[in-house]
Amino acid sequence: MGIYLNPDNIDFQEALNSKIYIDKTGLMKYTNSVIRTEDKYICVSRPRRFGKSMAANMLVAYYSKGCDSREMFSSYKISEDESYEKHLNKYNVIHINMVNFIDRRKPVSESLLNLNNKIIRELKKENEDVDCSDWNDLISVLGEVFNEKRVPFIFVIDEWDCVFRIIKDKESEQTEYLEYLRNLLKNQKYVALAYMTGILPIKKYGEHSALNMFTEISMTNAAPIQEFTGFTEEEVYDLCQVYKKDFNEIKLWYDGYNVDGISIYNPKSVVECISRGTFRNYWTSTETYEALKVYIQMNFDGLREKVVDMIGEEKVNVNIEKFQNDMSTFNSADDVITLLVHLGYLTYNDGKVWIPNSEVRQEFINSIEDGGWETVMNAIKASDELIEATINKNEEKVAEMIEKIHDDNSSIIKYNNETSLSCIISLAYYSAKKDYITHRELPTGKGFADISFIPKKNSNKPAMIIELKYNHSADTAIEQIKRKQYSDKISEYSGDIILVGINYDTKTKKHTCKIEKIAK
Repeated sequence: MGIYLNPDNIDFQEALNSKIYIDKTGLMKYTNSVIRTEDKYICVSRPRRFGKSMAANMLVAYYSKGCDSREMFSSYKISEDESYEKHLNKYNVIHINMVNFIDRRKPVSESLLNLNNKIIRELKKENEDVDCSDWNDLISVLGEVFNEKRVPFIFVIDEWDCVFRIIKDKESEQTEYLEYLRNLLKNQKYVALAYMTGILPIKKYGEHSALNMFTEISMTNAAPIQEFTGFTEEEVYDLCQVYKKDFNEIKLWYDGYNVDGISIYNPKSVVECISRGTFRNYWTSTETYEALKVYIQMNFDGLREKVVDMIGEEKVNVNIEKFQNDMSTFNSADDVITLLVHLGYLTYNDGKVWIPNSEVRQEFINSIEDGGWETVMNAIKASDELIEATINKNEEKVAEMIEKIHDDNSSIIKYNNETSLSCIISLAYYSAKKDYITHRELPTGKGFADISFIPKKNSNKPAMIIELKYNHSADTAIEQIKRKQYSDKISEYSGDIILVGINYDTKTKKHTCKIEKIAK
């Protein structure tokens, strides 16, 4: 047994010892199914603190012949699968965390040579009886040890993409690193399974990749193991029942990642929230907002407009196909936005991206507090005053404030776009998130969108239903609310309801407002 070759199961045991552990051993059912097949190469990319290392440690504990993990896994899902016994502790496992080897102060070749030497040293200790022709050549040693012992190798490589984050602008060294992995893994008989984790998908040069043998599992395409990307809604609901937490509030704060149709929660944040007992930003607090700020300040046409739309709770179109899977090659706003999906700041489904939840949305607000976003921030900061004016039925002031916010941001938001009012309203009422749960219906026809604000528990504020009209009248908006009985959608709410109709005239650029109160 060694540090890199056939490690013990201590790292995964620490996860099991934790106060909160969600059983993700079902992942091994999938990895067992691809061992010794053409699909044995798996590259899993997902944001930091989404359980990548825990999953890697779990695979090591299960496959490594350097330990006995039968008792460890006996009470978990994988033990019920027919493949369980066949693969339990049956392989030579080489576990590498690349962050421990890639040194920005040294050439990549030197870092990789250091890695090779450490692995060879452990291979030699455990296989002294094998007569290797060249103990200095890792690939040769692996091949000859396998030929002699007939025990294949499983490679678990954590943080595989750190080269593209640490050495962002040295393409020749990145290429050398990719070729190293290709030569080590591709078409080698000693490889039973290669499982790599990172933040970024595999680097592309044009349309091609040096590691094209890998199945890529990412935040934009996680099938068939999407349920292992984070905590599922059912898992979080069960945790809330056990620890007596408000599931709806946790959903508001930490849900929102749509991974191939499955709703995924941020594991780091859910665990911290339940353990500490308070709702706040946990995932984003693990690094400064400056990381996000750098990307959203980039000078690409349409980027700022899309960011504002998403802060305003809109979904925006994106083309993810041209992204080169690194942190330095950007040719369009879509490239930047695609990177933010992989970093966890946005979520993606069916050609659209959006900000997943309240936790991440606050990180965007932190990132735009200066640097040319003043009009957006002014709208957000004025939202408490706007909410008060709405509750007090001050129609002129509401219309005046909405008009100013619309005017101030017309250079960023498409002023006469059918959905621009919807985005403006979301910005204008941003602080409502403190006391309300927002329900939106995007326009189903020209000229309207509905936004409902339902008070959270223990809030003494009235509910609000806002109907937006486009070249009609505020009175028409109020009539539509009543005619379509939108208030019935919040029938479970027993307090007063404020009906708000807002109209925007594209010719005069004027906004009008009508407010009525339904007392209960």
